[in-house]
Amino acid sequence: MKVEILLFLGLFLGSCQPAADQLIEEQSKTKPKVSFTFDDGITTDILHYPFEDWNEMILTSLREEELTAVFFVTGRNKQDAKGRFLLDSWSKDGHLIANHTYSHPSFNREELGPDDFEDELLKTDKVISSYDTYTKLFRFPYLKEGKTQEKIEGFRNVLKQHGYRNGHVTIDASDWYVNGQLIKYMQGAAVDTAEIAKYKSFYLQHILERANFYDSLAYQLTERRIPHTLLLHHNLTSALFLGDLIAKFKAEGWEVVDADDTFQDPFFSKVSRTKPAGESLVWSLAKETGEYEAILRYPAEDSQYEIPKMKEFGLQIRD
Repeated sequence: MKVEILLFLGLFLGSCQPAADQLIEEQSKTKPKVSFTFDDGITTDILHYPFEDWNEMILTSLREEELTAVFFVTGRNKQDAKGRFLLDSWSKDGHLIANHTYSHPSFNREELGPDDFEDELLKTDKVISSYDTYTKLFRFPYLKEGKTQEKIEGFRNVLKQHGYRNGHVTIDASDWYVNGQLIKYMQGAAVDTAEIAKYKSFYLQHILERANFYDSLAYQLTERRIPHTLLLHHNLTSALFLGDLIAKFKAEGWEVVDADDTFQDPFFSKVSRTKPAGESLVWSLAKETGEYEAILRYPAEDSQYEIPKMKEFGLQIRD
């Protein structure tokens, strides 16, 4: 029951404020919930990890927790044997296969309009639509959804015309940057397992820090616990650390849930009016209010914010 309904009833009972306070208190006691979504879909070996092996490491971590994720894939590299193997492996495990464009462009680029957007959408739709777990969820590359009102509306109209929903992120982070730094370190002649453990510790700390930030912001906006979609990438940090990340969330009092259920929550139907459009949906709706300027940054998540923290953590930044 929403706060508005309780307030209305309270007018008749002469106790509307206690009723609202009680609801907020009850919501604050509920566990925060997180689900896992993955972007892109790499089909190459990473260092000494064969593609098939590191991909299976991610799937195993999800399988052991009986979790269903949504996999937002680009279409360009999914039409050869390795690409089909990748999609088969995720679909057979019950994970939803969703659309992340064909070539991963940023739709904040001036030269890209609704026609280009539709072409990117439909090319990948053709690649993924034959899979049993295909779903019409779409995620914008880089979470960039257009700079001008005309383009924002044009992109949204294309999605609507083809029956797609925006596969919103609520918890954004910079796992991609930690992943890149980890790979650069591991390319060195001598790899120290203690140093790998430091990367893992920073990764876990970073993801949970951003999760708590977005959960707190969402709670201030909605006065309830929304289920979250965490954006991760199909990469080496997910392969090596996903099991630890799930354990960390649980240890910190979070409930891990299936992503397909999360997207059914009414929160994911909200439409922001911010320009430029995009970022985390939580960020975008907070930006729209004009009440959180002191804590909102643009872009919401980027390597520039994590570089000083990684250095303080004792990790060397490699160009």
